[in-house]
Amino acid sequence: MKTSSAASTSVARRALTASLLLAMGLWTGATAAQEGPQLDLQRVELTVGMHRIDAQVAATPQQRQTGLMHRKEMPQHEGMLFVFEQQAQQCFWMKNTLLPLTAAFVDDDGTVVNLVDMKPQTLDSHCSTKPVRYVLEMNQGWFAKKGIKAGAKLGGALFRRQ
Repeated sequence: MKTSSAASTSVARRALTASLLLAMGLWTGATAAQEGPQLDLQRVELTVGMHRIDAQVAATPQQRQTGLMHRKEMPQHEGMLFVFEQQAQQCFWMKNTLLPLTAAFVDDDGTVVNLVDMKPQTLDSHCSTKPVRYVLEMNQGWFAKKGIKAGAKLGGALFRRQ
């Protein structure tokens, strides 16, 4: 019975995520190569403790591939949330990314699994320690300055339980 319950919960989460992304208009199919920063993505408000984050959402393969490349600056309360169709070990690199960033690998319920600092313009691979569906990139040092560590919970529409 636990397997059936877990499977239906997983299916329900995937359906909820897909519905939210469709409702937010995030499943559009831009396939052109990105030469400059992508600044026109949909946004979602996230919280962690008493802190608010204004996150652009990278939900399509092209949006995720471009990510925060070519950005010269990003306001401190802003970030980018990468949304994947299914849980997997997610790995990121910093090719053409000019800003030092920290990646928070986030479980379906909003729990931060692990945090990794990433050096600009490198091909070093930075991975989640377990399968996740979400990755939140913020300016490097943002999480540390706020005292946010693995185990912290992100809040927002994508992480609300039914």
